[in-house]
Amino acid sequence: MRTTPRFITHIGSRSPSGASWHPEATNFSIFSREARAVELLLYETETCDEPMQVIPLDLEVQRTFFSWHVAVENLPANTFYTWRVQKPDDSWWEILDPWARAVSNKKWQRTAAIKNASNGLRGIVSDLTRKNRSLNRYKPKPLDNAIIYEVHVGGFTRHPSSGVKHPNTFKGLIEKIPYLKALGITHVELLPVMAFDEQDVPDGVAALGNENYWGYSPYGFYAPHPGYCATSKPVNEFKEMVQAFHDADLGVLLDVVFNHTSEGNEGGPTIHFKAILDDIFYHRSPDRQHYHDYTGCGNTINCNHPLVTHFLVHCLEYWVNEMGVDGFRFDLASVFTRGEDGEVLANPSLPWSIELSRSLINAPIIAEAWDAAGLYQVGSFPGTRWAEWNGRYRDVMRRFVRGDRGLVDEVATCLTGSSDLFADDHRLPSCSVNFITCHDGFTLWDLVSYNGKHNMANGEQNRDGTNDNTSWNCGIEGETVNPQVLTLRRQQARNFMALLFLSQGVPMFLAGDEFLHTQGGNNNAWCQNNEISWLNWQRNKDSEEMLHFTQELIAFRHRHRCLARPRYLTGRIDPSRGIPDIAWHGVRLNEPLWHDGNAQVLAFTLAGYVSTEEDLHVIINMSDHAFDAPLPVIDQRRWYLAMDTAAQSPDNMIARDKQPLIKGNTQRVLARSIVVCEASATI
Repeated sequence: MRTTPRFITHIGSRSPSGASWHPEATNFSIFSREARAVELLLYETETCDEPMQVIPLDLEVQRTFFSWHVAVENLPANTFYTWRVQKPDDSWWEILDPWARAVSNKKWQRTAAIKNASNGLRGIVSDLTRKNRSLNRYKPKPLDNAIIYEVHVGGFTRHPSSGVKHPNTFKGLIEKIPYLKALGITHVELLPVMAFDEQDVPDGVAALGNENYWGYSPYGFYAPHPGYCATSKPVNEFKEMVQAFHDADLGVLLDVVFNHTSEGNEGGPTIHFKAILDDIFYHRSPDRQHYHDYTGCGNTINCNHPLVTHFLVHCLEYWVNEMGVDGFRFDLASVFTRGEDGEVLANPSLPWSIELSRSLINAPIIAEAWDAAGLYQVGSFPGTRWAEWNGRYRDVMRRFVRGDRGLVDEVATCLTGSSDLFADDHRLPSCSVNFITCHDGFTLWDLVSYNGKHNMANGEQNRDGTNDNTSWNCGIEGETVNPQVLTLRRQQARNFMALLFLSQGVPMFLAGDEFLHTQGGNNNAWCQNNEISWLNWQRNKDSEEMLHFTQELIAFRHRHRCLARPRYLTGRIDPSRGIPDIAWHGVRLNEPLWHDGNAQVLAFTLAGYVSTEEDLHVIINMSDHAFDAPLPVIDQRRWYLAMDTAAQSPDNMIARDKQPLIKGNTQRVLARSIVVCEASATI
């Protein structure tokens, strides 16, 4: 129904795309090569049925180079709007603006949007004229000394035990900053916060009341997820969160999904791109009837088409320049290397455009260097400064701590930053993002408590999630009261955490692992917006002790620059110390067991990065037998015990001023344990 015009309109400008608010006039622009006609619809609220004004655009004067544009005088900020587009088949679709800086929180119906011409999602005209930033912009923290903490915005504070005033929101995350500072991390890596479709789940999953919890189903690349907002001003709320993190000297990284969208395949809804850019935005079959799926999610973004590359890079620049974030981790980033025919490109435009963008030059960029169609590029992702999630590190360390034999050479490579993967193209140890667990898979406690996945609650008959967990339940599957099994599990959890923070490269761990959060053996909790996934902040003795161990371990790493060297270790004499920067050992000094297929012991001596820093001696014993490990002699220094993962709290991670002197030339190392000694100058 046509309405009486309320606002005077003008031709407008094709640039910039989206809605650009100004007190005098708001410019709207949308790109579409396919549209035959376009209308702008303005709404008073997010729920009203009829627009307060429908503005048809004149094809002759309001389309420039496939951009459709109009300016609206005196339009209030926070006005809701959509576009209505006529496709070549003469069908009309009311769609969300892909460039919308904020989107409505109205609960639209995904199933209805598959059949109907309107999906119910509305953009919000946002006031971006006043920059809510300090005069001195926060300089992004490099990854050299980073400790990354992977966080789900909602699940971090959703549980009633979180004690925050605004659970499940950006504001709730602000309330937990004192906890994060006490923990010692340097960066939070937020699971997807760009507006996503919570309804994008299979029928069997939805039948159990489950939803898309992780957020890997985006539709609003420029907009904060409305479900995480406590107010009606999502842009300001997100900026306030980022500013609060920066005020606490914490970096903010976003987990970004640029490999697919929530529009799905040919059976999915039309939200925006299918109506305006379907011919270029997705990988399509030659007959244009089907969508190629390299993501496991129904469609794949055609990242290396020039227009798509521009859209995605500009989006990242917006989140840095306007929203203040520091960097990004990219989900299934190997999709970025596929050409329009799906084949792998030698020099794909998107990764290089991200790396070379002037606005992103200091932003950490991290690739999950694989996709769901079998492309695996860990160590070979294109570019020069990209960091990568080191999936091989995860797999090797899991096997080693589980008890697999003959891995000491691979473990040594992982401990020293995986130079075999990254050094050949002149990348640095900080390009290896090391992790044992992440959102995808078992939590740390479940890794030592389950041999197999237990995903029945997901509604897919336990078919979903990986079957290759490389885990060990320590003798009993799942929950138990057996004291021997529980003691071993706690020790194994400490072993994993210790290896992570004793490795060169960038350690990353999953929120909740520091206090033994469990998902009950669910290794694919992507749809569990409930107590399976929510962090329970109630403490018991075990969780308190693990938290203390982790805090002390992080403080230990911060104190030892030699654990985060900017360059790879060489084995050559360190001029500041007069000893090799690293020396390898086995059960005997200087006799590493590189070629022993049964070896489960590895030790190394690490020189202090500067002359005043203590040297470290690390003994890793994943065998079932204890032994007396010899300690190297270092002139004018003596060894003190800093860590013993077999000991009980607080003696498993000992504060510097309480470390006992090791009086002999050996140190007892119990089965399945790690011991760390510090060499300090004698008085």
